[in-house]
Formats: sequence, structure tokens, C-alpha cells
Amino acid sequence: MKYLATLTLVFAISSVVPRAQEPSPPAVDPLHRAFDTILDTYVRDGLVYYRALKGERQRFDAYVAALGDASVPASDRNKQLAFWINAYNAFVLRTVIDYYPINGRAAMYPRNSIRQVPGAFEKRPFRAAGRTVTLDQIEKDIIVPLGDARALLALGRGALDGGRLKSEAYTADRVDAQLDAIAKESVDRHELVNIDRANGVLKVNPIFSWRESAFVEYYANKAPAEFQQRSPLERAVLGLIRPTALQTELDFLERNQFSMQFRDFDWRLNDLTGR
Repeated sequence: MKYLATLTLVFAISSVVPRAQEPSPPAVDPLHRAFDTILDTYVRDGLVYYRALKGERQRFDAYVAALGDASVPASDRNKQLAFWINAYNAFVLRTVIDYYPINGRAAMYPRNSIRQVPGAFEKRPFRAAGRTVTLDQIEKDIIVPLGDARALLALGRGALDGGRLKSEAYTADRVDAQLDAIAKESVDRHELVNIDRANGVLKVNPIFSWRESAFVEYYANKAPAEFQQRSPLERAVLGLIRPTALQTELDFLERNQFSMQFRDFDWRLNDLTGR
């Protein structure tokens, strides 16, 4: 009887004492909720289950269609950044699954590359925010003028060497933190920056040269004064990587005896299917 009385008291107390509330999931802009779910389902470490995504065309295509008539306040930079990064990445996914499995013949690119799709970046039109745009136009004419080079590292490009596609959508309330995380992650990715101490070389992704002016404007003034004799783009890369570089890497860089080299871009499809 004492046991039953004690058990009854425990239940009574537990029903009165409030429990610590579970942390709320991050807010996602209503427009991008469907995309957030799709990315969470089909993207892992920047790679995509394209075959499975192609089987869910209805929900994904509905999201892409919704982007066409969306209204994005021109005065809200964070909403602009989140919208156009999401739109770019969604249109890349759409391009791939429209042609998946890709098995092209252009000798200059891998057979499964998005570059095997004719005009994938330069000519293929999409509707977004009431405009007809290509992927290149979104990047060069819309995202670059927003003045945040971190956003260029968030563009998936459908390739192993592109920005790492996240398993979540970008959202206005968190876009600054999301882009900050992308920039920090870049230092740890050999696909973007590789410090080769043995050979005295800083090997970098050609993305930095493709959008040189944007990276220079955003990052060059973040490099320490001892690198003033370096080129503006070298200073920009240093400004990006120094905050999160390892001490051994910092020691190598501070000797200032390295050369910076661009390596070839890996255009192989970021496909998780079959891996």
C-alpha cells in the first residue's frame, strides 16, 4: 500500500510540475517550407538522391512553380538573399532531374555532368519573382549585386566542386548565420581551399576567379596588413580562410612564402544515388 501511495504521489507531482519545453525548430519562410522538407529528405552532405527526387516531381514542381509569382521586397536584403539562393538551387535540381540520368557526350565534361545539359546555366529559362531568368543571370545580375560573397559559396551548381548544398532551405531570419556557417565550412573543404604545406601551395577553387570582384570587395580588407603586397584576390581568399584555419595552417600562411594556384573544377554530378 505504501508503494502504491508513493507511486500515486509521483504521478500527481509530475502532472503539476511543468516540463522543460523542447526547443522549437527553426522558422522557415512559408514559401520555402516545401523546399526545406525536400532538401532535408533528399540531400546528405551536399550530395543528392536525384533518382528518388525525380520520383517526387509533383511536390517539387509545385514549389518551383510557386517561385514564379512570388513577391520579394526589394528593400529586405535578407529576404532577397534567401529567396534567390533557394531559387538558384531549386532550378539546378530541376535541371538535373529533367535530364536524369545524365549521360552526355561532350568530351570536355564528365558524362554525368550538368554541363552535358545544353545551355543549363546560360540559356535555360526559369520564372522567379515575376521575372524570366537563367541560372547565370541569377548569380551575376541578382546575387552578386546584393554584396555578400558568402552567398556564392551557397550555390550548389549540381557539381562536386560547387557550394555544398545544405539539407535545409535558406530563410530570411537566419540567412546571415547560415551563410556564416557556409563560409566557415569552406575552409574545411578541400573542394574549395586546400593548404598544401609540403609544396608551399594554396590551392583554390576557380569559383574565386569566376567571381573575383565580388570576393575581393567582400573579403580582401579582412586579410592582415602583412599581406598587402599580395594580389587583391589572394588577400580575399586569406580573409576568408584565416578566421577558422588551424594553427599549423596559420603558421604556414604567416610565413607568406606560398603561391596560390587555381585547380580544375570538378563538374561531376553531386549524385548520391548508387554511392
